[in-house]
Amino acid sequence: MSQPLAHWLAAAVANNGLDLNLSGVIETIAAACAELSGILRLAPIAGQTGLAGHTNVQGEAQKQLDVISNDIFIKHLRRNADISILVSEELDEALHLENQGRFMVACDPLDGSSNLDTNVTVGSIFSVLAVDPANPDLLQPGTRQLAAGYAAYGPATSLVLTFGPSTVCFTLDDTGTWQLSHDALVVPASSGEYAINTARERFWDAATTDYVTQNVAGETGPAGKRYNMRWVGSMVADIHRILMRGGIFLYPLDSENLKTGGRLRLLYEANPMAMLIEAAGGSATTGRGRILEVQPDDIHQRVAVIVGSKDEVERVNALYARQP
Repeated sequence: MSQPLAHWLAAAVANNGLDLNLSGVIETIAAACAELSGILRLAPIAGQTGLAGHTNVQGEAQKQLDVISNDIFIKHLRRNADISILVSEELDEALHLENQGRFMVACDPLDGSSNLDTNVTVGSIFSVLAVDPANPDLLQPGTRQLAAGYAAYGPATSLVLTFGPSTVCFTLDDTGTWQLSHDALVVPASSGEYAINTARERFWDAATTDYVTQNVAGETGPAGKRYNMRWVGSMVADIHRILMRGGIFLYPLDSENLKTGGRLRLLYEANPMAMLIEAAGGSATTGRGRILEVQPDDIHQRVAVIVGSKDEVERVNALYARQP
């Protein structure tokens, strides 16, 4: 099954009607992720895991590698004339590149960077949309994404990718080539694992509290089966586990993040992950509606995120439907 990313993309262009220029955008992003993988592997030796001394637009303390990762993405995207705009978690405003291409990339260059000092899996999340460089529409719902994906920098470096019909995974080999390792990932409809930050329990709404309480009850509860709770604190790591073996990830709207609309960013975290999960047969909701149908009103807009195995997401949706 092993097949280089470049060959896989070429076959998709020839046989499945994939836009040639869009495939080139993905190769550009993949090259940025491959370079970043090498830097992360040696970061503890280079002393690059500490704080940069700055905060981003969300008010979060930037790590040195947040800045380095963002710079790597900018460098690679500038080399591709088809990419005209970058929206990044690390930039206050959209970056208009010198190019006049018809694609915009929205990304979190280094998701989970707070875990860098403990050698936990971190990642890069990205979304690709079409824009008119002369009059770009930056605020597009997730249904208009042309492609989405992430790189997971763990024991192996994975590149998970979708153009809509399916979700595939490539692994970076020792020559720096992305090789196809999982074709047509499928999220099991049912699962006994859930991922949520239980330290926020005091802020949860009734639907979230009920769902977790039912899971903790295990075989004696309404679900009638035993659950395990998993929480990495790196969205890429948690979503990667769900894509590989099922489960559900919850970062709901709660009483503390209500004023910001949620915790995770819509354009470059929620939307690409929702597209990946749905293409693999799972579901993605805010609790009040489909994530991919949310109309953004800001490039850094936050939103509630509940994604994963279809049966589990439907249980959560049913609990929200009972709320006023």
